Amino acid sequence: MYFPFDKSFLTTDAQAVVQQAAQYANQGHATRIVVVGHTDTSGSAAYNLRLSERRAKTVADALVSQGVAQNTLQVDWKGKTDLAVQTGDGVKEPLNRRATIDINFQ
Repeated sequence: MYFPFDKSFLTTDAQAVVQQAAQYANQGHATRIVVVGHTDTSGSAAYNLRLSERRAKTVADALVSQGVAQNTLQVDWKGKTDLAVQTGDGVKEPLNRRATIDINFQ
């Protein structure tokens, strides 16, 4: 799911992705769900690390609100490393402003 520039709230599209992920995880009784937040390269490394943390935690909180067990969640954030689209520093790339959800079953 993607985020607007410099924001960590869930858009309508992102809310739908979280709802689908939660339903999928709950139906299959997920044993581990990894949520990872990311940013583009615009801004400082420290700022982007905090922003990616907020994005990851927003997604994790939304999953819990949809019935996903807290103890199945692992939350991580990458800041402006691990880019989806390789860019130079200071580039506002929408595809890098994202969070991913990986669902694992036993």
